[in-house]
Amino acid sequence: MARETGKAALAYKAIETMILYGEVAPNSLVSEAQLMRLTGLGRTPIREALQQLSRNRLVEIYPSKGVLVPRVSVEEQLRILETRRVLEVLAVRLACERATQEERQRMADMARFLSRNEPEIREYVGTLTETHDLIVAGAHNDYLTMAMAPLQGLSRRFWISRLKDAHREIRIGSKLHIMILEAIVAQDSAAAEKASRDLNDYLVNFALDSIGGK
Repeated sequence: MARETGKAALAYKAIETMILYGEVAPNSLVSEAQLMRLTGLGRTPIREALQQLSRNRLVEIYPSKGVLVPRVSVEEQLRILETRRVLEVLAVRLACERATQEERQRMADMARFLSRNEPEIREYVGTLTETHDLIVAGAHNDYLTMAMAPLQGLSRRFWISRLKDAHREIRIGSKLHIMILEAIVAQDSAAAEKASRDLNDYLVNFALDSIGGK
């Protein structure tokens, strides 16, 4: 059972990555057999992964027809960001209060990495995921983790799909995430909450600016 669970996690990550980077096109139907072929994984882990992806609203499952990758919209992204704004302010506040010394050290290491490097898009998205994981882990609230992960995945997908100048957006995003991480390391709740709201403002403006682009 543990082995199958591990394979389901691999399937989830593989399918999510294909969705994030448009390798499975929005508004397209794919079959379990196609996903098995693309991932090299069996039917059971693919089905388990699809159920989780459906709960996280990254796919829609239509029995006997296939799996639909829904389009992303500005309106949906703005609603997601409304929710993220509240949850992430709470997360950084709790991380300031509860993160262990070891967790703060990992955040400091990530902040240094982002300040010294300008990663390409896929590496940057990996650092975003790791940064968000570090923050919610530091908050020490499992329910917050469960609530935030799907929202971050959806809004990350939107951001990738609307990128025009990836290097510019990576520089902006890195700076904002560095400010959040450094504030948590310093246990400065006010600065961490402000940096979190600044990141949310950036994502809102990015969404609005994309309306005329695609």
